[in-house]
Amino acid sequence: MATAYGLLAGAHRTGLPLVLGSYPITPASDILHHLSELKRFGVKTLQVEDEIAGITTAIGASYGGAMGVTTTSGPGLALKTEAMGLAVMLELPLVIVNVQRGGPSTGLPTKTEQADLLQALYGRNGEAPIPVLAARSPNDCFDAAVEAIRIATTYRTPVLLLTDGYLANGSEPWRIPDLDSLPDMPVEFASGPNAVDADGKPVFRPYLRDPETLARPWAIPGVPGLAHRIGGLEKADVTGMVSYDPDNHDRMIRLRQAKVERIPVPDLEVDDPTGTAETLVIGWGSTYGPISTGAQEARRDGVEVAHAHLRHLNPLPANAGDVLRRYRRVLVPEMNLGQLTVLLRSRYLVDAVGFNRVRGLPFTSTEIAEAITKFAQEGTL
Repeated sequence: MATAYGLLAGAHRTGLPLVLGSYPITPASDILHHLSELKRFGVKTLQVEDEIAGITTAIGASYGGAMGVTTTSGPGLALKTEAMGLAVMLELPLVIVNVQRGGPSTGLPTKTEQADLLQALYGRNGEAPIPVLAARSPNDCFDAAVEAIRIATTYRTPVLLLTDGYLANGSEPWRIPDLDSLPDMPVEFASGPNAVDADGKPVFRPYLRDPETLARPWAIPGVPGLAHRIGGLEKADVTGMVSYDPDNHDRMIRLRQAKVERIPVPDLEVDDPTGTAETLVIGWGSTYGPISTGAQEARRDGVEVAHAHLRHLNPLPANAGDVLRRYRRVLVPEMNLGQLTVLLRSRYLVDAVGFNRVRGLPFTSTEIAEAITKFAQEGTL
């Protein structure tokens, strides 16, 4: 429910109508159920015939000037990947919510897992960078959904929001915030030509980018003077014409990557009460509760341990490398076989060690505390 309300609130702050294109799949279906009950707020929901139709419906909604959203779980994300690449090429706002579940294939539809991280980061053909966020608690799903819409509309990009079955079926006391307290995220559509051609005539250049965000203008179909080419073939820089020039392809790839990299994200915060801990435990997503509580339990037993948790996974916080290198030992609990561990080791060249479980169940704080204690004392698990 919090994810559904977050999507609605984010769209409201942009001034855009919310359009959800979705195919029912456990455990993501509840987002469709909740949003379908909010027609009075201008929400449009479409239950479509398959996952591909779900995301392409959402892309079409964004092309028409709405806030397009699609939701899925597990194998549904794999089916959406080609269209996600199309959204990267079109450079239109789109939010994809993936409520992770046990896999592979049909896997464990009613059980939790967080094993889609590398797919979220890299699971598309070609160089197709997409910002990736992960909610850490049931109520954080609201704030993460608002943040996903802010990034999507500001930077004209698809955004992947990761939750999981544990969060989808979890609950906690939570007050819906006052909408006026949320960030204002107004959207401006292109209203007329933005350049002149060689003959001095006004023209619309669909890839003439904002110098700060590198976002391209958002042009609504049917507006006089804004005719332009759109589609999945590589576009020429600025003009948007189909291009097979190798240098142009390299430039457009790097521009789309640079657009994602320049998204400002908050610094990674560290809970290190003494400031002298040599062990850092770091996680992402729904492991926040067990890790934070497990760290507290380990401290009560005399273990000095610091804790950090990632919400933004692409781009990562600018200070993440400095934080990781500050500690002699780094432990990464994940409900997978070590996907964030691989990312941190390759990106920052730190000797991160994974504590991994794939049982369809969340960690308990006790097993996290035991792992922290053993790792801090012995350097191994």
